[in-house]
Amino acid sequence: MADELKRRVGLGLLTMYGIGVMVGAGIYVLVGAIAAQAGVYAPLAFLLAGLTAAPTALSYAEFSSRIPEASGEAAFVEKGLGLHWLGVAIGVAIVLAGTISAAAVLRGGVGYLTAIVDVPTEYAIIGIGVALTLVALVGVLESLSLAAAFTVAEIVGLIGVIWAGFSAEAVVDYAALPPPVWPGITAAVALAFFAFIGFEDMVNMAEESKDPTRTMPRAILIALGVTTVLYALVSLAAVRAVPLAELTVSDRPLVAVWQKATLISPVYLSAIAVVAALNGVLAQIVMAARVLFGLGRREPALSLFHRSHPRLGTPVLATVLLGTALVITSLALPVAQLAEMTATVLLAVFVVVNTALIALKRREPDAPFKTHPLVPWLGLIFALAALASTLWSKL
Repeated sequence: MADELKRRVGLGLLTMYGIGVMVGAGIYVLVGAIAAQAGVYAPLAFLLAGLTAAPTALSYAEFSSRIPEASGEAAFVEKGLGLHWLGVAIGVAIVLAGTISAAAVLRGGVGYLTAIVDVPTEYAIIGIGVALTLVALVGVLESLSLAAAFTVAEIVGLIGVIWAGFSAEAVVDYAALPPPVWPGITAAVALAFFAFIGFEDMVNMAEESKDPTRTMPRAILIALGVTTVLYALVSLAAVRAVPLAELTVSDRPLVAVWQKATLISPVYLSAIAVVAALNGVLAQIVMAARVLFGLGRREPALSLFHRSHPRLGTPVLATVLLGTALVITSLALPVAQLAEMTATVLLAVFVVVNTALIALKRREPDAPFKTHPLVPWLGLIFALAALASTLWSKL
């Protein structure tokens, strides 16, 4: 066993990985929930949410140029705040959150799959989980190439939805364009913020990226920009083509958009939703295994995970452990409830990471990729606001 990962990933694959993680399967259900809050101003809510996520994404971009390690947030926090225990705790939290998130996405994807193909849910979960774990074991280039293919399929599907929404006759809600209700839009922005979670996964690929100090910040910013535009256009197509009363209660809002413009069966959208789920699961397995690999370097108690296959260049033990935990979690636990906890954990991580960058920039102002001193402060404020909103909604 070796203790290094192979640098095989360039800007293109890394960017597609980020887009795939951020777009994910959530867009297929999230549009209706955002429209319920913001009405026809759902596209504005997505744009504002993208701007809200941007400071934290920039903080991650700067940190990734300073500390291009697989342990990501764990290394950032330890370097910025000088607290080893907190760094390890953050890293373990990211691994657990990635596993739970992947389990939730796997269950959702299997739900779409069983609507198309008659296969028992348990068998589908086990089969897909094992297959994706094997892909993650084969190599990072192979894993990210498959993820890129999945991402292309997702984008093609979303472009089809955008075409359908703009081809259909505009509904009264959209044509009338009522005045904006800002409390609802604000609530929608807080909800839409979760649509952009995913850029934090990208930094954990730093040890397998070519020239990560330059490549990683660019990939993060491009992925965030593309995702913001996609979300805004898809939501605009939705509120233009489907009455709000119908859109906000639909469990398949993009199918509703598609059916307004064409008689072609929407089954292909279900197939793309399955692809989106596979992409999300694969991305989380790859990410969490790298975090565990990086933690093994920093924490003696986890050193057994700091091993990579000499030929494949992948963290075998960490990947097998994560794949096994993913399948068991998806089969056994109330994943939907745990997925909500995942978002809360990630927001708390964003708070700590932005705080760590504020401290580090004071001590070491120079960096290969340098953001304005206000950026981590804005990221901290926005993350705290989103965290407070999330916790308040649970009371």
